Amino acid sequence: MTTKNEGTPNNLIHEKSPYLLQHAYNPVKWYPWGDEAFSEAQKQNKPIFLSIGYSTCHWCHVMEKESFEDEDVAQLINETFIPIKVDREERPDIDKIYMTACQVMSGRGGWPLTILMTPDKKPFFAGTYIPKQARFGQSGLMTLIPRVREMWNTEKDKLIQSTEQVTYAIKNALDEAPGQKLDKNDLREAFIQLRTRFDPEKGGFGMAPKFPTPHNLLFLLRYWQRTTDATALKMVEKTLQEMRKGGIYDHIGFGFHRYSTDAEWFVPHFEKMLYDQALLAIAYLETFQATGNEFYAQVAQDIFTYVLRDMTSPEGGFYSAEDADSEGVEGKFYLWTHEEIKDLLDDKEYNEDMFAQIYNITSSGNYREEATKQETGKNILHLTESFEEIADKYGLSLSELKEKLEKMQKLLFLEREKRIHPQKDDKILVDWNGLMIAALAKGARVLKDDTLLTAAEKAFGFVSNNLIESNGTLLHRYRDGQADFNAFLDDYAFLIWASLELYESTFNVKYLDFALSLNEKLFTHFWDENIGAFYFTSDEGEDLIVRQKEIYDGAIPSGNSVAMLNLLKLGFYTGDLELERKAEIISQVFAEKIKNNPSTFCMLMCAVDFAMGPSYKVVITGNSKGDDTINLIEELQNKFYPNVLIIKKPTEVNDSKILTIAEFITEYTTLDEKATAYVCFNQGCKPPTTKKSQMIQYIDSKW
Repeated sequence: MTTKNEGTPNNLIHEKSPYLLQHAYNPVKWYPWGDEAFSEAQKQNKPIFLSIGYSTCHWCHVMEKESFEDEDVAQLINETFIPIKVDREERPDIDKIYMTACQVMSGRGGWPLTILMTPDKKPFFAGTYIPKQARFGQSGLMTLIPRVREMWNTEKDKLIQSTEQVTYAIKNALDEAPGQKLDKNDLREAFIQLRTRFDPEKGGFGMAPKFPTPHNLLFLLRYWQRTTDATALKMVEKTLQEMRKGGIYDHIGFGFHRYSTDAEWFVPHFEKMLYDQALLAIAYLETFQATGNEFYAQVAQDIFTYVLRDMTSPEGGFYSAEDADSEGVEGKFYLWTHEEIKDLLDDKEYNEDMFAQIYNITSSGNYREEATKQETGKNILHLTESFEEIADKYGLSLSELKEKLEKMQKLLFLEREKRIHPQKDDKILVDWNGLMIAALAKGARVLKDDTLLTAAEKAFGFVSNNLIESNGTLLHRYRDGQADFNAFLDDYAFLIWASLELYESTFNVKYLDFALSLNEKLFTHFWDENIGAFYFTSDEGEDLIVRQKEIYDGAIPSGNSVAMLNLLKLGFYTGDLELERKAEIISQVFAEKIKNNPSTFCMLMCAVDFAMGPSYKVVITGNSKGDDTINLIEELQNKFYPNVLIIKKPTEVNDSKILTIAEFITEYTTLDEKATAYVCFNQGCKPPTTKKSQMIQYIDSKW
């Protein structure tokens, strides 16, 4: 992480956030969000200029360079406002409130987010990127700020009155709409809506810009399994295949970029986010389970290769993101000229022509500068054919083709490593780490790769040791030896998810115990006792203008969606029906909102699918190291059974902890001293069996 260090630093200099530190030497006299800034605003009778962004945000960099580093703009801001900078990834609670304000006031949102508000935190203006000078009908800061200053001095009462209306609108936008129980009709409607928006040519949903939204795919996989509707699976496969072929995928260093600026997955916005890698890895893993196609397993493995190589701290935690820009140019690190490729691969061993044809590299280039739309001679590597089609074209077997391409890819990777890398946001966030731990734990058992499990457990240990206070309170962010900020709903929900995945991969009861204890904290500090569902912030958190609940599944699933699924699973593990009842309450609290557009709540639809069942708990009792026990467990784990939970009851030890958590398994014993499966659903169990085929028949007969 680099910080411009010219001139006198402002009040951000002592912060830990890479994003705030990027602005520490701006001539704008930034404050971090806190009492000092708001006290100064009251004392000086000035409004607040709130700017929210994150370190890998391209347009945040543009606005900084154009305006916040500009002396004239800085002078205007400093004279008129108390300016505050917020890292949206450190303070998602603040970001969510003022993003809602922006959507209410302007009908759109995005980052950088620009909010003008009173010293008591109530907004009267909201926008996103604002240029220095007015252009194309858009106000510029040089004209906007003087107008706001004039209004503050002469029409302050009118501004304050408008803030009350905006604040009311924000609260109204967040109101719950309790309704009837969600059912299979809502699952079908979500599928129909996704099918309507599906792009049959390139996969994905909607047109440009096109986002991965992996939780849409997770829902479609479950819908396919529930209904055997082949269209749902085809939508998943088409999307995952086209994304892997497109420029949104890093064909040299692996991992996926944030989104595609076009509908073809060709030109990406080049930043890489940890949460995208985690959620996409899960989607590829589950599709591998569903289809048996090794292609999906390999993509998941490559994502993990990227994360463990480039996004992992020495202590085991996972960094947040890599920037889109390097040397001030978006995508520069990832682009190649034809000459560069030729110089590296102009050898019979490597075959430059073959590589250029496969990855569509031309002398004129296929990448155009955004501002000028002029050819650059630079190329985005991408595929237009499947590996099977390419192998057939060159008369090679699939393994021969992959071996050749892998050799050339590694050579380009080593050359690319010599370039100036994009900036890495090296803060460690609990929620995003929870997602990656969950993905790695799932990957370990699906891919039979112990290195992934080691990484998942190490990261979990890092979070446990560094981001949980002595009283059990979870914190949100770690960087440079310091943990800070009370955790949010997503931190708890995603870390519980990670714990459950770790239990399924290790059957170490400590992970199940941890999930239950964290869940108790979640109920104590986040649950709404009046209506139900979880607030985004703890009752011990900062008092903001509203206390939000969120159910919409955006770039990442909502905390309430994941929490609902967690509660259902914890209820299954423990036999505690109250947990399942609380899960149902979550869906009912938001039911009417969800029924209007269920495809925008696909992670919650996954939870509804689990709740509707049939969902199973399978108790495997036997010697942990016995082949018969291992074979029964692997038979379940090799299949796509998202609604099957496995509990292992070892016979070689007196594991009183699992009997305390899952008391109902106490009487389960082996048959003929062989590993035995008890398949339970709908509050009942099938006769125990020692045979894999019978165990699977019990499950498959109900799908």
